Amino acid sequence: SSHILVGHNIGLYAMANPSPAKSMGDPGITPLSPSHTQNDTDQVPSGPSFVVVVAIDFGTTSSGYAYAFTKEPECIHTMRRWEGGDPGVSNQKTPTTILLTPDRKFHSFGYAARDFYHDLDPSESKQWLYLEKFKMKLHTTANLSIDTDLHAANGKRVKALDIFAYALAFFKEQALKELSDQTGIEFDNNDVRWVITVPAIWKMPAKQFMREAAYKSGLVSRENPEQLIIALEPEAASIYCRKLRLHQMVDLGTLTTQNGCSPTDNVGSGMTQAKELVRRNRQSRTFLVENVIGELWSELEEGDRYVVVDCGGGTVDLTVHQIRLPEGHLKELYKASGGPYGSLGIDYAFEKLLCKIFGQDFIDQFKIKRPAAWVDLMIAFESRKRAAAPDRTNPLNINLPFSFIDYYKKFRGHSVEHALRKSNVDFVKWSSQGMLRMSPEAMNSLFKPTIDHIIQHLTELFEKPEVSDIKFLFLVGGFAESPLLQQAVQDMLQGRSRIIIPHDVGLTILKGAVLFGLDPTIIKVRRSPLTYGVGVLNRFVEGKHPPEKLLVKDGTRWCTDVFDTFIAADQSVALGEMVKRSYTPAKPSQQVIVIHVYCSEKEKAGFISEPGVRKCGTLRLDVSGTESTAPRREIQTLMQFGDTEIRAMAVDVSTGRTVKASIDFLSH
Repeated sequence: SSHILVGHNIGLYAMANPSPAKSMGDPGITPLSPSHTQNDTDQVPSGPSFVVVVAIDFGTTSSGYAYAFTKEPECIHTMRRWEGGDPGVSNQKTPTTILLTPDRKFHSFGYAARDFYHDLDPSESKQWLYLEKFKMKLHTTANLSIDTDLHAANGKRVKALDIFAYALAFFKEQALKELSDQTGIEFDNNDVRWVITVPAIWKMPAKQFMREAAYKSGLVSRENPEQLIIALEPEAASIYCRKLRLHQMVDLGTLTTQNGCSPTDNVGSGMTQAKELVRRNRQSRTFLVENVIGELWSELEEGDRYVVVDCGGGTVDLTVHQIRLPEGHLKELYKASGGPYGSLGIDYAFEKLLCKIFGQDFIDQFKIKRPAAWVDLMIAFESRKRAAAPDRTNPLNINLPFSFIDYYKKFRGHSVEHALRKSNVDFVKWSSQGMLRMSPEAMNSLFKPTIDHIIQHLTELFEKPEVSDIKFLFLVGGFAESPLLQQAVQDMLQGRSRIIIPHDVGLTILKGAVLFGLDPTIIKVRRSPLTYGVGVLNRFVEGKHPPEKLLVKDGTRWCTDVFDTFIAADQSVALGEMVKRSYTPAKPSQQVIVIHVYCSEKEKAGFISEPGVRKCGTLRLDVSGTESTAPRREIQTLMQFGDTEIRAMAVDVSTGRTVKASIDFLSH
């Protein structure tokens, strides 16, 4: 048998009553023979019945919610229209922006936050805390913890957990109010199953952080964790795309051929027609409830594979699914991949361009000193960004706020016009109406790095053996509306699969998340993004184990740091499948067993000390109050990896009692 070694403490036995600081000491733990059990997923108890499912799409750039009553699951309602939308940006989502008062209380969210902040006197606005695009912090922070900070526009620091909790509380209030108005009765939060969407490429700490924020916001309580489901954005999109009727899609492949020219002739004109079509349909689709019952899958057969490319503001997520009939369940064929290549990259490129023209020192100052005007400038850029297209010939004009022009003159002692003339940045000129005039080439060059990343990623994905014979490629997420991105994807695929873009591309994820909340078992098989395991001691074998790993204890020769794999990267895991391990406490009086969980991007890991293997979490088994007379207590631990979150359960074999088990991925 082998022993578990926690951390590198050689002391195999924890103290009788470990003080918190020492409790990481190693409980001498014996894994019995590792086994996989397959649970019969049909027997899963359905849990409490909810009256309604509400999904929140908490996006990097914009957010929203949608809902469906469990009695009429085919009617998905998108939230009511928001006050104060932008010109040229029509959707039900609101910007992910939040405003706190100078004493750090929640004030407003979305357009309301933006407009209020904008109307404050500059001397006042310095005191208020305004945040936008803060979701990316969860993706980019290496050791995310409950105490991770965010920076407001005025440079002040706030706790990320508070901000996320405020935002979720805002959506809870909005949704419950709308449900109460619609049903005519006060709606009770206990009747709601909540779904929050996150990128599939997020690591476990970020998913857990979202859940912690939900607990803090009062969306759900720790006592009822199953009232909240974390859904993966591209999976939600995939579930929705399966349900679409074909006329709700713009199929780039067939559009141009209908007009008597082959798709390769001139994508531009096809795109223009496509956009015209989208525009006309947008105007006619004034209803907010969409019936999604008639299935598209006259076209899809058993075993068909498709890729969902979810291009949002912050991240791009790629998922490969295969249909399993008769029920049309989904099976993931390759682990989710992607990266921080969302449309924010274009905003950063624009900011870099401004720094090149006006100087980094000025831009940094301007953002802090005139935060509201900076927000204005980025809104002006946003609407021009949406006008970029492959076939565009006329320049794009961006309004510079008066305070930008004014502040620049004070800062540098010469005019904005002068700066543009001497900056020798090609393609960007000053127009007499007080605007930055960008040539289409200049705009396209801002898109290029981000689009290149996405195309490179897609190219690599399509080279994988698991990703052959892809029938459809669904382009979803807000950034999917960009004709430049659409064209690039089309050029890369060269007709290998049909590219399909749902009409309400920005709401695809929301609607799919509602469907997922109505039936979370729809995705039957997932791929583990990482290899997970723990460190154990095995009997030392001469010639097999490296001598530096030898540990002699009471005459027995052990090999330390052995990586005991629970699950390997890219391994298929069915929903409800469990990884089983048994552990015994070192001392009968031990109250808590703490085991470090390690992970690696590589499929195989021999030792926890190898490069690329890192400690990513802790498994805690609370064995207090389960003392028994059995000579050796066996704590059987079951870990579930087939869901969107990793869960642990444990049972004391001798008494049959449940042991409180939890896996924690946030750093402390």
